[in-house]
Amino acid sequence: MKAIEIENLSKSFDGRWVLRNVSFSVDAGEVFGYLGPNGAGKTTTMRVLLGLLRPTSGTALVKGADLHANDEVRHSVGVLMENDGLYDRLSAWQNLDYYGRLYGVKDREERTAELLETFGLSARRGDKVYTFSKGMRRKLGIARSIIHDPEILFLDEPTSGLDPEAQRMVRGSITDLSRREGMTVMLSSHNLDEVEKICTRVAVIKNGEIRAYDTVENLREGRGGHTLAVTLSKEADATAAIEVLRSSSSIIAVRQDGPRLTIAHGEESSSAILASIFRAGIGIEEASKTSRSLEDVYIDLVKEQEVVG
Repeated sequence: MKAIEIENLSKSFDGRWVLRNVSFSVDAGEVFGYLGPNGAGKTTTMRVLLGLLRPTSGTALVKGADLHANDEVRHSVGVLMENDGLYDRLSAWQNLDYYGRLYGVKDREERTAELLETFGLSARRGDKVYTFSKGMRRKLGIARSIIHDPEILFLDEPTSGLDPEAQRMVRGSITDLSRREGMTVMLSSHNLDEVEKICTRVAVIKNGEIRAYDTVENLREGRGGHTLAVTLSKEADATAAIEVLRSSSSIIAVRQDGPRLTIAHGEESSSAILASIFRAGIGIEEASKTSRSLEDVYIDLVKEQEVVG
């Protein structure tokens, strides 16, 4: 059984389609990245999975169950959405203790102390949450979401507002939860470097539709294993250069920023691509090649004004 399974999921609000035939699954113990621009449908997907919204059509199952009607499975799920679920007038300790009581956590005090130490909040354990910075609230929110050792964890922008050191700590915690405790994590994030480091597979959604669903490695290789950055000479015609590139079946996508072209390509060598531009009489000032990153692929998938691909 898949930890999470979505099939032909669609959701509309007042006749406006937010999700259109979304399908993907998440394996048990996997750290799965769910990517897309703001308004793409990521949060709506999570809310349907959590039973907070009913789908217009299709299915969204967690451990084979619809959480809208299954409290037993719901108990095995941890959640941190855009609202951290914390009570401002309670202290950090009181917040975790309260949620520990709700979930019936054994050795609640020990678990609360452990999480406060893990997330670097022990010194502020008695302080009211309204005095916390955004980053501190986020760390406490993550601790709250795993107080009961859930089997499946939903995280929506978990490192938002955190400094680099805290981001690294959260990434390490997520990886440990998956590797050592077998926890399944579905992670929505705009931090693509973070996703590339900790996620095995990703789905990219735009305008309510899945644009890509594969391993990070396959996406990088399948949509152009390399990029070629070309800075055209001042007198060069960028439009003409793009037309030349259109003629090659190896070109995956081209992004233009003034005289600079970023070219995603497949099997054709960088030297062959440059030669085709030179043959057209188009001058080049500088060229460099790098391996494709997940960010490169993501931008190609969601960019509104994509020139090629």
